[in-house]
Amino acid sequence: MDFFHDGMRELQDRYEGRAVADRLEKHRMHTTFTDEDRAMIDSSPFFFLATATDDSVDCSFKGGDPGFVRVVGDAELAWPDYDGNRMYRSLGNILRSPRVGLLFLRFDGHRFDGSAARLRISGRASIDESPEALAGLPGAKRLIRVHADHIFPNCPRYIPKMELVERSVYAPRDGHAPPDPDWKSRSFVKDIFDEERG
Repeated sequence: MDFFHDGMRELQDRYEGRAVADRLEKHRMHTTFTDEDRAMIDSSPFFFLATATDDSVDCSFKGGDPGFVRVVGDAELAWPDYDGNRMYRSLGNILRSPRVGLLFLRFDGHRFDGSAARLRISGRASIDESPEALAGLPGAKRLIRVHADHIFPNCPRYIPKMELVERSVYAPRDGHAPPDPDWKSRSFVKDIFDEERG
């Protein structure tokens, strides 16, 4: 699969960007994870997931304790899908079209290779609900796997420097039972969750 499609090329040519784009593809884009990529992914407490079909586009925040996303092969990563709002917008899109985009960002000013504080990954996702996949993953409802087609560390120029004040109390981990989020007690859904609790 090409890194640039015809629409991208059209705008590169219109705005004199093709030479730079080609150089960035040659020197920055890769198809297997580097040690720097792995270090960034391993330390990330969140990323953004983009999914799309012909009739639905979605961008979702995915979070957990650092290390919840794991590089499991030269060009494959995986993360546990935790309890959510049950709309299944991202996963529903994946069922229809496995093409996904992931965006990892660092806001602490730390750079793994001298420049990358932003890592883009595009690839194909699948949903694994097997007991083997969920073993040892506290709170996981299913495992999402992504085979990376393109891995692209990106310029940090516009990323503001911020600090992590507190990890989410809702992130599943060994020995910790996350509390129910406040939204589950709101009047329009409370009866559903009360019934499930029995």
